[in-house]
Amino acid sequence: MLLLHPDELPIINGEKLTLRPITDADTDDIVRWRNDPSVRQYFLFRETFTPEMHREWLRNKVATGKVIQYMIVERESGRSVGSVYLRDVDPVCESAEYGIFIGEPQARGRGLGTETARLFTRFGLEVLRLHRISLKVLGGNSIAQRSYEKAGFRVEGIFRDYVKLDGKFTDVVFMARLSEEE
Repeated sequence: MLLLHPDELPIINGEKLTLRPITDADTDDIVRWRNDPSVRQYFLFRETFTPEMHREWLRNKVATGKVIQYMIVERESGRSVGSVYLRDVDPVCESAEYGIFIGEPQARGRGLGTETARLFTRFGLEVLRLHRISLKVLGGNSIAQRSYEKAGFRVEGIFRDYVKLDGKFTDVVFMARLSEEE
């Protein structure tokens, strides 16, 4: 696995979007999006998100390479619309966990999530030379699951009633993409 210092991370260009490394200047957007109920409903972590929490994440996770996080920028408008990351980067097992959210409502349903998943997992598998990228998606979030499948992820299992959210138990679907499936 190739370990890149956060300052060495490349910009990734796609058809409809550009992915660029996150900076402290993105804090206001991240906090606003993470606290939006339409985004928060798909997260396992649902506490109110603060600028201090985000800056601590940047310091302790992103700056140390435990997380590689990018902003999703719509090419046409130049506007940031969401974020994508690889967390729990493990150089020994050559693995990481994938996460994404589209924060701007008007950017949803336009294929940006699927394009991001394809680009960012390709970056993880080909550039960082990860062997395995996994993810968790809440049961019932079929739109996200289909998007991940289009990007090459496969369902590995369903953990029934894995979490209790908003007072009710919810399944969690575990998915992964392996380097040899490229």
